Amino acid sequence: MFVLFGKSNSNTVQLSSSNIQEILQGHELVFVNFYADWCRFSQMLTPVFAEAATKVKEEFPEEGRVAFGRVDCDRETSIASQYHVNKYPTLKMFRFGNLVKKEYRGQRSVEAMGNFIRDQLKSAVDPLTSLEDVESLDPKKRHLILYLDSEESPDYATFKKLALSIREDCKCHVLVGENSQSQRINGNKITFKATGEESTEIGYMEQISNYDELFKWSQDKCVPLVREITFENAEELTEEGLPFLILFHNIEDTETTEAFKRIVAKELVAEKSSVNFLTADGVKFSHPLYHLGKSAKDLPVLAIDSFRHMYLFKHDVKQDLEQPGLLKQFVADLHSGKLHREFHHGPDPVKPAIESQDNKGEETAMPRDGEAKQPQPTTPPESSFKKLAPSKSRYTILRDEL
Repeated sequence: MFVLFGKSNSNTVQLSSSNIQEILQGHELVFVNFYADWCRFSQMLTPVFAEAATKVKEEFPEEGRVAFGRVDCDRETSIASQYHVNKYPTLKMFRFGNLVKKEYRGQRSVEAMGNFIRDQLKSAVDPLTSLEDVESLDPKKRHLILYLDSEESPDYATFKKLALSIREDCKCHVLVGENSQSQRINGNKITFKATGEESTEIGYMEQISNYDELFKWSQDKCVPLVREITFENAEELTEEGLPFLILFHNIEDTETTEAFKRIVAKELVAEKSSVNFLTADGVKFSHPLYHLGKSAKDLPVLAIDSFRHMYLFKHDVKQDLEQPGLLKQFVADLHSGKLHREFHHGPDPVKPAIESQDNKGEETAMPRDGEAKQPQPTTPPESSFKKLAPSKSRYTILRDEL
């Protein structure tokens, strides 16, 4: 016999439109189960989720530290829609009121969920002992470094909160005391350090105490404009719901990827909220290339995946990628519907040119053979990456434990 969500558990909180923001913003971490009473798999998860909540609360009883919440998606349709829930049960995590990008897809057991929460509550700040440690940070990662006078400073508490919020995007470090003094001429200081053109440290120039502004700055620095898509993060990127502008390349071809990053940064920064700019190993992602009529020998290949169809950049990527306005127009044609329209109906009609007046003094169009030919419909390749998105059917316990 399955236990339904109608029964409340003292260590879980029933979330509704009237209390969800208060609960989310009032806790460091909120683990939320989006469910439907009629769903057999939601029913199966109920006692497991409740027991995990009890064990975690026993271990972390501090007020405002962690909460386990439940959303009845049949009753709270606006909440389910807001967080794009279309399968049951779905487990999402919120940190300081903000939705964490990745859904929980681990094993649905008391032990696994408990370990997941314990790991999320660990400090995300790595202590350093010298400036030499800063120089030896992993060059393949992005880093934030806090140069601090004392661990008692309120700035440290703000930084620790920030580190938890961006732990998936940036590694955070702290250097305290005399060893950091040379970097603290005007007080405590936060810097950003990454590879490539940003190998030097970039300082945060505002007050550290202003968390909202600090968070915005860290997001801008820690989440690269152009990201690499892999089989491990494809589902997460697809969940963001933005079309992909994606460069398929040979991994040895760093010249083209750097050119892609330059032109995106130069012309398409304003599109960051409407398009995901990605690079992909064209050998590993051979299936999308196949649908575009391409293979590894054709790399580099540039395309847009709108999650309906894939559209090929029809210019020479090597020669034309950084030609001013060309890539920007490609994205504009996506937004205007031109790419979709032309794939189905051929090139948009061009207004006929007008010749000079003929002997009768009349204007005539360019020569025509009878009526103008109608463009032949084409079939655009279907999206390949939408197939990597989470299933739109409800989860099963078995699926998540495989």
